Amino acid sequence: MPSLIDLRRRIRSVKNTQQITKAMKVVSAAKLRRAQDRVLASRPHAQIIRRMLVNVAQAAAEHQDGDSVSLLARRPEKKIQLLVITADRGLAGAFNSNVIRSAQRFIQDHTDAEVQLELIGRKGRDFFRKRYRRITGDYATLFQKAPRYEDALEIAGKVIERFEKAEIDAVYLVVNNFKSMMASNLVVTRILPLDLPEKPEQIDYIYEQPPEELLKSLLPRYFEAQIYRAMLESSAAEHAARMTAMEAATSNATEVIDALTLNMNRVRQASITREIIEIVSGAAALE
Repeated sequence: MPSLIDLRRRIRSVKNTQQITKAMKVVSAAKLRRAQDRVLASRPHAQIIRRMLVNVAQAAAEHQDGDSVSLLARRPEKKIQLLVITADRGLAGAFNSNVIRSAQRFIQDHTDAEVQLELIGRKGRDFFRKRYRRITGDYATLFQKAPRYEDALEIAGKVIERFEKAEIDAVYLVVNNFKSMMASNLVVTRILPLDLPEKPEQIDYIYEQPPEELLKSLLPRYFEAQIYRAMLESSAAEHAARMTAMEAATSNATEVIDALTLNMNRVRQASITREIIEIVSGAAALE
């Protein structure tokens, strides 16, 4: 049975850990509010630009010049670029492990193709760097602060260039989308070549330029916005997962402290009872 000193030391250690988890929960809650505002602000922009893009693509198809747009080219998926977005830090429950498992499952499901990884986030980089050789790039410090659009431009520009040169045939994305403070939505989706509805809701635009030229200009912007939005979604989902994990850790620490305190009181009571028995026995022996 542990001594009183050991129990007091363990209780003090758990209380110190509990203070850390409480502080991390408060920090994540503050960051989550700002990240959530950025995500909600980015979603209408993505929907509007997609709607406009679909109508321009429809107009280009009617003019029979949409097939020359490189970002819409469809080829057999022999070389696939997989963008894996994780966090730079842990202590967020299963946030990072779910993304990594989904990426591994994707690789296993596409054994007939060459899957190349573009790793965004330190946790994904640290995991795959030791286990997978086909890594075309990694970005390990993007989430130390709020995601920047300049970083999304760099990643998107690199991927677009490789796709246009036919170095890759398709681009997929694995990311945790922000759903609520208690849950996130893990998605694996293809982002290149872009999937456009066959019969969109047609809007009668007046084009000053040929639709093909507009489409060539809009498609890279849309792809860049997709990457940036995915980074924002991942950042918000990360803070939500960390806040939930730290709240659970704080509650567990409270339960551990209560159990250790109860055990300590029992040990102390047993020690007091033993000392009383020894005193009474000594007094009885003297008589």
